[in-house]
Order: sequence, then C-alpha cells, then structure tokens
Amino acid sequence: MIKNVPLTFEFDLPSKAGPTDEIRFRLNYFSNIDYPLSDLRVQIDYPKEFEFKESTPQALEKSEWEIPVLNRADGGRIEVLGQLKGKVGEEKTFRARIGTWRANEFILLKEVTRMVALVEPSLYIVQQINANPEYVANVGDQLHFEISFKNIGNNPLTNLFLISRLGGKMIDFETLKAPQGKFEPGDNSIVFDWRQVPALQFLDVREEGKVEFWVELKESWDISDPETKNPIIKNEVILGQAQKEFVTRINSKLEIVQKGYFQDEVFGNSGPNPPKVGEVTTYTIMWQAKNYSSEVKNARVKAILPAEVRLTGEIFPEEQKSKFAFDSQSREIVWELGDLEAGKGVTGPGPNIAFQIAFAPVPSQQGQVATLVNEAQITGDDGWSGQTIKVSASSVDTTLPDDSSITDKTGKVQ
Repeated sequence: MIKNVPLTFEFDLPSKAGPTDEIRFRLNYFSNIDYPLSDLRVQIDYPKEFEFKESTPQALEKSEWEIPVLNRADGGRIEVLGQLKGKVGEEKTFRARIGTWRANEFILLKEVTRMVALVEPSLYIVQQINANPEYVANVGDQLHFEISFKNIGNNPLTNLFLISRLGGKMIDFETLKAPQGKFEPGDNSIVFDWRQVPALQFLDVREEGKVEFWVELKESWDISDPETKNPIIKNEVILGQAQKEFVTRINSKLEIVQKGYFQDEVFGNSGPNPPKVGEVTTYTIMWQAKNYSSEVKNARVKAILPAEVRLTGEIFPEEQKSKFAFDSQSREIVWELGDLEAGKGVTGPGPNIAFQIAFAPVPSQQGQVATLVNEAQITGDDGWSGQTIKVSASSVDTTLPDDSSITDKTGKVQ
C-alpha cells in the first residue's frame, strides 16, 4: 500500500459559481520525489453539466494530459476553461488523478476532489477596454480599462474591495495609472478600496459602480519567449464573493520596411544624380516584411507610383516575379506574400523583394524633392485574433535617407 507520495497535486478552483458561469480553473502539480517520474498522465472527471471549451496545454480528448518527465523540484500547471451549468443550491464535483504507466498498468499516485457550489449571483461584472467590450489590442496601445459592477442580489453590499489582477508579458506595468487604486507589483494586481471608491462603500440593490485604470502595451519584447506567441491580456476581477476573468487577444505586430537606393549592387542604376528635368534616372526600391507574434494569413503589400515614375521590369529575387503585379490605371503595385509564420523576418529570414523604377522629372518639380514611391501598406488577417492588420511604411523620395551617397543637395531635382 502506498501510504505517502511527496507530490503536490491540488485544484485552484473557486468554491462558488453562478449557475451558468464560465469558469477558468487550474490544476497545479509539483514533485519532491528523489527520482524522475516518467510516462505521467493527468485525468480530470468533470461534472455532467460542465462544458469543456479549451485548455493549456492542449488536452487529449478534453480530459487527459501527458506530463513531461518530472524531476525533483519540477512542477507545472494545467488550465481549463469551461462553462458550468446547473441549478442554484447544487454542488458539482471535480475530480482529478495523476499517475504513471508501468508495465501497461496505470499506477495512481494522487487523487484530488473539489466541490463547487452553485449560488445565486449577487454581482454582475463587465469590462470594457477603450469603450469596447470586445476590444482586440495592438502592440503599443494605450488601454483604458473600465470595470463596471452591479448589485443584482436582494441586499445592499457594503465595505467591498475590488481586485484586478493583470497577466500578460506584453503589459508595460511601469505605465500603469490607477488614481483610485493601489498597485501591488508582487502579483500585478490593483486593489480598489471602499475608502477610496464610494460605490464600494455602499452598493444598494440594482445600483451600479465603476473603477478604471490605464496601462500601455510594450512596443518591443523578447519574441523567443513562448508566452509572447499568440499573446493575450488576462484580467482576473475579484469583488466580494464574485470572480470573473476577462481575456483580451493581441494582434501580431506586422511590419513592412521600404527603402530606396541609387547606389546598389542589385541592378546597377543609371542616369543623372541628382535627377534632371527631361532625363531618366533609375532607382532600386526594396521591401522587407516582418511578422512577430502570431501567424498572419493572406498578407500583401501595396503602394502607389507617382505619374513621373514607371517600373523597368527588373525584379529580384527571380521567384518573387510571379507574386508582383502593377495596375497601370490605378498605378498600384501589389506584392502577394501569402501566409506569414510568427517570427518571419525577425528571428529568421523573411520575405523580401527589390524592384527597379525609372524617374523622369517634369519642369514643375525642378528644385524640389520628388516622391518616388508613396507609402507602402502591408495588410493581413491575424489567425489568432481574427482581425485584419494594416501597417504602413513611409514614402521614399529623392533624398533617399538609406543611401549614404545621397545628400540634401543631390536629392533635389535639377
């Protein structure tokens, strides 16, 4: 008989929930056994009325997980999201087991059981970010969180504390501003005290209240960190006996780099430099696409050529020619990229193209800096957030800031 196993295996599960609440719970495990445990499995038995939605890591058949080799002082967490249904007053049982396979036999190491009571909800909690309850964030965004709450019970509520616990590697906590709350950096939570928020001091039946704070998302981050792939912002709100978690998805950072050169080793440009009215000078335009944190589908780059500029037909590399098009009426260039994996052009090579243009300035441009290519715009559908991303790069003119051979003087039409 196994009498003791130095293995921590516990539910992190609310003891109470509303009869139709969506709940997110965790199952934590930690080994203090002197030797490695292999071939581990975790199994969860849900209540009959529990609807499984998703889990991290991904489950086998929704209720079983393979656990990597567990050495001493190693641990992990399984997180499950689902909806619990039932009648007020019912108690629902969650049961989990952790064990290991030996000689085709499952050896149970530990089992844990937790009950969740279905109670009549007394508080209704909603969240808006930038005045939108379904907000999808972008890298670098400034976010205005508004957490509204309403007493839907039968009795007034007094002397409440509201805790907003934020999670996500993309949040820049140094920018956080919460005039009525106190930030606790230990667990990245903001505590709103009834002494500072009148609605928390006394909330009568059917009355509503609100707290708010501001925070920014980072412009750059370590994209090798797996937690920044398919990034999210979590906000776990705790108010009295009520608890609700909000998850906000973040679009991938998509980027198009547009550069222009007269001196280059791709095509070997020709013509007067600085450009002259009535004569033709050729230039090389280079585009490079970058995608950071989640897969982007149907990506393409577009730009408009001015009337004085035409394509010469020179394109590099050769395999990109079939993806490059020009509409002579709208004067729009289109470069079809297709699907871009996360990290393309950032942690490894990304799609790039060089094409040659010919510029023939007109008399009205004499003494002026002339535009060679208008701003380039990259668009794509974020496979994680479901949003369409649009990002632009600055236009290229005859000053060619990326070409060290061009000065302010040689950048003006003669």
